[in-house]
Amino acid sequence: MVKLYIFGPVVHRIERGRPKSDAGGSIPSRAAEPMSKRFKFIFAIRFIGYLVFFAGLIGFVFMLGPLVQTEFNYRLDQLLGVKRTVPRVITSGEASAQAPAPEEGQPINFGDVSSSGGSSIIPLSTEYGIVIEKINANAKVVPAVNPGNEREYLTALQQGVAEALGSTPPGQPGNLYLFSHSTDAPWNIVRFNAIFYLLRELEPGDKVIIFYKNRRYDYIVYDKAIVNPADVSYLTNKYDAPVLTLQTCDPPGTLLNRLVIRAKLASS
Repeated sequence: MVKLYIFGPVVHRIERGRPKSDAGGSIPSRAAEPMSKRFKFIFAIRFIGYLVFFAGLIGFVFMLGPLVQTEFNYRLDQLLGVKRTVPRVITSGEASAQAPAPEEGQPINFGDVSSSGGSSIIPLSTEYGIVIEKINANAKVVPAVNPGNEREYLTALQQGVAEALGSTPPGQPGNLYLFSHSTDAPWNIVRFNAIFYLLRELEPGDKVIIFYKNRRYDYIVYDKAIVNPADVSYLTNKYDAPVLTLQTCDPPGTLLNRLVIRAKLASS
């Protein structure tokens, strides 16, 4: 290989010899080989880093997605002044969204009510369900779930809200205890509490609607408390009047405390 270096008027011709192969071709530089290995190593490290980052991001969205969506929709409703309501209809042929409010425990039917109304909430289940209009919570209730049996209540919470074993039926004197709470894994703590995530927004005077065997029962909130997880008195309390107790975790997605909401039957 010949290179020319010019320094002023003098031209230096420098012959830089390189070893030749038997075929007359040049031998590739061996310095490129370690550089190639180093490049591959750096590329692999970066690829693994990006993979871990995006996997973590997807997992984060999967865990918090339901909560973020719930919070966003609630704040948007507040901003726009939207009030979510359950149509008060009865089972007669004249039933409509404008029909008079039924008596407590009156049979109801939503067959003729369209769910297309932006502010209307059509219960997911009138056989046994819960609707909280203020926070747009709407879920099926799974009956007779043992809160001490992890496998049993995890299965129930995948379907909706769990009714604690031993609860009194809706509308009857005693303690109807509903919970949406998981303790087995962080991602399940978040996912299974999404229904009651905004329970903290409830205040005395707010309404909770229970549907049971196609009848509607309205409960009015009268108490709100944050308690220690070891405190089971709210579960074992006995009442002479129909009382609904709702329980979830607090702060949301943690195991630190329990948020307990109590409500009385509106007609009691």
